[in-house]
Order: sequence, then C-alpha cells, then structure tokens
Amino acid sequence: MAGSVGVGRAAPRSSPKRYAGTDPPLSLAGPTVADLQRTAELEKFLVEAGLYEGKEESAKREEVLSEIGQIVKEWVKQLTSKKGYAEQLVERANAVLFTFGSYRLGVHGPGADIDTLCVGPSYVNREEDFFVTLHGILAEKEEVTELQPVPDAHVPVLKFKFRGISIDLLYASLSLSVIPDFDISQGSVLCDVDEATVRSLNGCRVADQILRLVPNAENFRTTLRCLKYWAKRRGVYSNITGFLGGVNWALLVARVCQLYPNAVPSMLVSRFFRVFTQWQWPNPVMLCAIENDDLGFSIWDPRKNPRDRNHLMPIITPAYPCMNSSYNVSTSTLRVIMEQFQFGNKICQEIDVNKANWDALFEPFHFFEAYRKFLVVDIVAEDDDDLRLWKGWIESRLRQLTLKIERDTKGILQCHPYPCEYSDPAIECAHCAFYMGLSRKEGLKKRGQQFDIRGTVDEFMREIGMYSLWKPGMDLAVTHVRREQVPSYVFEQGYKKPSPTMYANQQEQSDGDGTLSPDLDVQLKRKYDFDGDGHVELCKSVKRASVSLPGEETPPHRGNSASKVQCDSPVKLVSSALCSGAQTSPSHDDVNFEQTQLTSSPHGSEDTSASGTSCAAVGAIVLADESSKLRTMTVHTALECMALKDETKLDGIRSLASSNCAEFLEGAVLTENVHLSGDEVI
Repeated sequence: MAGSVGVGRAAPRSSPKRYAGTDPPLSLAGPTVADLQRTAELEKFLVEAGLYEGKEESAKREEVLSEIGQIVKEWVKQLTSKKGYAEQLVERANAVLFTFGSYRLGVHGPGADIDTLCVGPSYVNREEDFFVTLHGILAEKEEVTELQPVPDAHVPVLKFKFRGISIDLLYASLSLSVIPDFDISQGSVLCDVDEATVRSLNGCRVADQILRLVPNAENFRTTLRCLKYWAKRRGVYSNITGFLGGVNWALLVARVCQLYPNAVPSMLVSRFFRVFTQWQWPNPVMLCAIENDDLGFSIWDPRKNPRDRNHLMPIITPAYPCMNSSYNVSTSTLRVIMEQFQFGNKICQEIDVNKANWDALFEPFHFFEAYRKFLVVDIVAEDDDDLRLWKGWIESRLRQLTLKIERDTKGILQCHPYPCEYSDPAIECAHCAFYMGLSRKEGLKKRGQQFDIRGTVDEFMREIGMYSLWKPGMDLAVTHVRREQVPSYVFEQGYKKPSPTMYANQQEQSDGDGTLSPDLDVQLKRKYDFDGDGHVELCKSVKRASVSLPGEETPPHRGNSASKVQCDSPVKLVSSALCSGAQTSPSHDDVNFEQTQLTSSPHGSEDTSASGTSCAAVGAIVLADESSKLRTMTVHTALECMALKDETKLDGIRSLASSNCAEFLEGAVLTENVHLSGDEVI
C-alpha cells in the first residue's frame, strides 16, 4: 500500500517532511480534547442523519457491480466473435469495470448511484457497440429498469437501475486489442484516444489522485460526507444548475485537508468555511501543480485559452489533462455559494465556542422565504419515462436561462436556480416544476425598475424546442409568480407556509401599486386572478403546440374546454392545465400569453411546426426596494470572542489564493509563501 513502511527497514535520516499541495500547510496543529469531542458529536450526527448505508445494502452494491462486470465481459466476447476475430483473441477478449465518484471515494450514502466506467478494446466502439448493442442486451434484462442512453452528453453515458440501484455507465475504448488488469492512473492509458474517451477516463483518474493527495483519507471522507450533506441542505449541491457537484466538493475538502494535515473532521469543517469565505475568486483551487504532458490534450490554462479567463470559480482537477471542474458556476450562483459559506462560517464559529450545535449548521435553507418573486418552469409529459427524458433535457439547460437573464439585464437582475424539483401529489399526470428566485443586485436599488425578459425566455424556449426526441405530450411553461402564489406542497413537511396576507401587506408598503407596473396589462397580462382567499382562477387558455419531427405530420390539437379552474396556486394550475390541455375564455382582466414558436429539429428546419413547449408567461418584472425583502441569510461579522490575531491571519488565506493564480499565470516560483507555526491556528 502506498505510504506504508516495510518491516525491518532502517529508519531514514531525518529530513523536512514533504506535504502534498501547491503550498505548505497553514497549520500543523493537532486536535484538542474539545476538538475530539466535537468530532465525536459530528460523527454521531451524521450516523443519525442516515448518511451511512447498512451492510446489507453495501453487499448488494458489490453483487450488482459483479453482475454488471460479467455482462460487459460477455458483451465484448460476443462482439469479438461477431466481428470475425480469431478464436484465440475471443478467449482473451475482456472488459474491465472501474468505479469513480462518491462510491470510489467512499462517501456514498443509502440510495446513491454508482458511477462506473467500462474500459474495452480498440475495436469495440461507443457509438454502435456500446449505445446500440450493449443497450439492447441491458434492455432485455429483467433486473434493468429505467434504461436511458445519453450519447450526446459532454461525457456520454448509459443511465439505468440494476436491481433498484442507480448506475451511470461510461465507456472508454483503449488502443489495445486485449485489456489487461492495469493502473488507470498511468498516463499511458491516454495514448491514441479521443477527447470523449479522455473525459470518460478522467473521473476515475481524478478520484484516485484525490485519495493519493490527502494526508488522511478517513478524515477526508468524514469531512466530505458532512459538507456534501450540508450543501444539499443549503441548496448549493448541483453541478448541472450552476452550483457545485460531487467532484467540486471533494476537491475543495481535499485542499483544506492539505492545509491542515493534522486536523480532525470537526476542525476541518470549521476551517473549510474559514478558508473559502476569504478565498479570492477567480484564483484557482489546485491540489497539485498542473501537468502538461506531450499527449496534446487541452488543459486549463487562462494564459492560452481565452475561455478559461472567464471562469468565475476555478476548481482544477489534479489528473492530466487538468480541467476546471466548476465551469458551470455563474455570477448569480457564485453569489449564492458565497452567502452560504458565510452562513456556515458564522455557525461554525458559534460551535467552536459552544454557542451552537451541529443541528444549526444543517438547518435547511428556506428558499421561498429568501425571495419575493420567482420564475417557475413547469414540465409535463405523457408518462414517467417520457418525463425523465424531457426533464433531463430541460434541466441541463436551466443554467443557460440563468446566464441569459444575467446577460440581458447586465447582471442587475440576479437569478437563483433552486436545485430541487417539485411535483403536486394531487395531479396524476407525469409532471414536475423548477423554481428560480429573482432579486436585484445588492447596491443597485432603484424603485419600480422594470426588467422585460420575455425575449430572454423566448430564446430559452426556442433552444428547448430543438429537442430531437420530442414526443406528443411533452410540454413546458415558464411563468412569473410572487411569493404568496407559491403552492403549499413545495414546503417541507411540518413547515408552515407564510401567510399570504402578511406578504401582501409587505409588498403594498414596498411596491406602492404592486410588484407589476400598471402598464403591464398591455406588456404582460397575468394568467391568474386571485380571490380574497388566495385561490386562483385561470383566465386565459394555455396555448399548446406540438412538434412535428422530420417527415411527420402534426395533427391539430383539440384541447378540453373548462369554464373555470380553481386551485391554490398558479404553479398547480399551470401543471393541471398542461396535463389536461384546459382552455377557457379570457376575461377583461386577463393577459395575452403569446405562443412561442419553436423549431423541433436540432438543425432548425424551417418546415417544422411549433414545439411542444406551450407558453412563456413572463413579461416585465418590477423589483421594488429590496430592503423590505424577507431574508433568512445574513452575513455576520466574526464573534467578539475570536482573537484579533486569528483575524489578521486570514490575510494568509488571501495570499495563498493569490499565490495559486500568480504562480500559475506568471510561470514563476514565488519566493515567499504563507507560513504559520505549528502552534498557530487559523
């Protein structure tokens, strides 16, 4: 095992201990008795929160991986024989299954998926053999359900459940006729392979490198398990919507472990927030120096790649070719992440002085209290299988809607996409909804300012309409709602929805004549009328359109008619209307929702009809003085009990972050690094 000492060897002469990382540790201090006690309490909390799987489920995972490994080996042997290779090669034909992600790092929990990589020989390709032949083999297995190929993804993947366990299966074809048992971390595996294969191999290589670079794997695992759970509770765990995913959190935690190599998990959690509330983004976080081999693959290098200069929160993978794992982060999502880091730092300071317990750190973020206005993306389909495909396509592009809103409002209107999906249990059809909180950028408070984002949403809808696998019944609606219109089913069980009357009074005081300006009756008429009890009436038909795939003819849609529909929220109503195709006659107060014409072909064919996306119920949004906005997140100063010398040492973190970037960009070795003595704590 790497790092072990052979029995009977002579002790080497004492020499300065070398530490992993781009800089020396910030502190070599070990735990106090109080730190050990807090660590025991943290570990107990994680167990009681159900973050560890039982022995039975763990054994089942191993059995499933063994069965999948056997399936892919037989698949390669069948293909070898079918393609006419010699019998000797057929006997030796093989495929090797690797794991990566949370399972490989040892931080997976109950019900988590398993990220797997199948490595096969050069003559077994991804396009036909993997996504067609292996897909067909899996489709015939009774153990396999919810089989979903995603060949056009940045990293092509087969998603499915095997005996109830979610599997993400990638494929990499090496330039070998026979696959031996080998070390996937070796650079030689990247010889003569394409970019897609490199990306597929990278997950395993990064996971192995992380475990090599942390000083204590068990402390790393406990800390990472804790912070992943925290990120999910605080709504900042989702790479696809522009926050941080599993590998991002693993790299950040690993860097803190390098900076405090003798710290235990309770210390590492506290130092994590202390470090990253002070980190000067976009200075990169790196576990080791960036390698540049002679294989010719592109690496993260803002000196040469203009796109890399635009990355806001670079977290660099440690395996060649080094990449920015957090390129999805936007201005708005970075703001939210930093606010949550401030929250975590405040609570950890209180825990350190026994003024709070671990429960306070994991308090869920009350998203619907933090904003007064929202965009709602309603998604419906004919059945659950279609919804899974349709939702996956739309969810992967929600980040683009955030970026477009930032672009078209010059960054003044900030959009917070919440990485949770909601569905109304009272509606039987396959549907779900995503929410985005809207707010004005801090310091730019202009009373009654309007933002007309109809064009932005139209552009987003057109891109969604390019889905090549569209089916009848797949629909989409984007609407703008106020806080009091949010349905009760989105709130956690046991949490009481705030009173609509209270918020109505708040908005009346802050907005004067309301959050929508009077002239919006022309620009954007509201789809809903509220009565005194908070119920809503549908005043305008939900226009539906269907997609004609190339070569198909679209029959005219005949929606069901309904005189009046009432429900307790606009979102519930939109879902109901999309599911049923309900249409009503407009009243004198209703709003015209222009139907968005979309192309169904990914190539933008002109002779296709409108897409299945149904409507964009968004117009000019007025944000009043945000000082009246109810917030659950505030940034606090450090506790008075924190020593002044500890506060000044935070400059060390700033210098450290800057040195990472300066050393890389200038190509020079800095003459001075941040040094703290072993007794100093930051």
